[in-house]
Amino acid sequence: MPAQTHISKLTLTNFRNYATLTIDLAPGAVVFSGDNGAGKTNLLEAISLLTPGRGLRRTPYADVAREGGDGGFALHARLDGPDGQVEIGTGISGGDNPGEGGRRVRINGASARSAEDMLEWLRVVWLTPAMDALFTGPAADRRRFLDRLVLAIDPRHGQRAIDYEKAMRSRNRLLTDGSRDDRWFDAIETQMAETGVAIAAARAEMVRLLAAMIDRLPDTGPFPQADIGLSGDLEAAVSSTPAVDVEESFRRTLADGRDRDCAAGRTLEGPHRSDLVVRHRPKAMPAELCSTGEQKALLVGIVLSHARLTGEMSGMTPIMLLDEIAAHLDGGRRAALFSILEELNCQVFMTGTDAALFSSLKGRAQFLTVDHGTVGPTI
Repeated sequence: MPAQTHISKLTLTNFRNYATLTIDLAPGAVVFSGDNGAGKTNLLEAISLLTPGRGLRRTPYADVAREGGDGGFALHARLDGPDGQVEIGTGISGGDNPGEGGRRVRINGASARSAEDMLEWLRVVWLTPAMDALFTGPAADRRRFLDRLVLAIDPRHGQRAIDYEKAMRSRNRLLTDGSRDDRWFDAIETQMAETGVAIAAARAEMVRLLAAMIDRLPDTGPFPQADIGLSGDLEAAVSSTPAVDVEESFRRTLADGRDRDCAAGRTLEGPHRSDLVVRHRPKAMPAELCSTGEQKALLVGIVLSHARLTGEMSGMTPIMLLDEIAAHLDGGRRAALFSILEELNCQVFMTGTDAALFSSLKGRAQFLTVDHGTVGPTI
């Protein structure tokens, strides 16, 4: 079983509705309960920022700074894991205007090269109510979901995605400017081909590994098995063709499509157009046609399978963030979820307005009440 990594202390400064907060945390399950708007999800969001990206809400960094503060925020976590204790801090200073990678990260007091360095010490996965529409919403949401799954086991994936997006934006500017500079196009399209194929290959590998993990879910369990696949030319090609040949083919596709893309004002082919395809295996039905409850159960099964995969691949259990999870599951599924979480041996943070929904965890979880900027033991 992978070793557990858990947050033993969390400190927030000028983050959302918290002027300052320090809480000691136990390994295993942690339940935050309190009224709507009390700040429960804010705590999960803070933990989600201990990994690359903009967290579970995808909010610009400057916008999570507390209103009335100096415009900055700071987060600090003490981790206990298989390699001992480590201190991780991140945030922005007042007056900063950071972009996607502009926040500062410190590990054991030393400046990190990038946010990706945090992945050496912990992996964080989450499930929020906003993700309930994953199967019926736009393909961009499913791509983002899939790429976060990849990032949890392949720390280099985030930089690939950034490099590809940067190159594509440059190509799109050339298209909208009506440029005919073939040398610029060739250089940019070569970079897009290299990074795009690497992205597609990483996604395809994730789907292959995750599908095998999903197969380990019980055939008749509370969280049904899902059949998952990818819709995209590059993802299909990398499964049967050497990467170097796929790169050359994609580069030619980009070059041949310049006039068409110029008319459209954007790049029309590439991994930015791919999709994650999910089917409810027992019902042999596309996930988007399933009921809301069935979609939720499918998504929970996928996230749990991914958490297990992350632990096995990285050698350390991920930290899980489950926002308002109990309210959307019946009693049987709640009990099954809690049992699976204990089996995974991970630290999991769960929120709910009613602590009674988690009553079966009494004696096995840390219960904390959130009350508009303060957090204390649930009485």
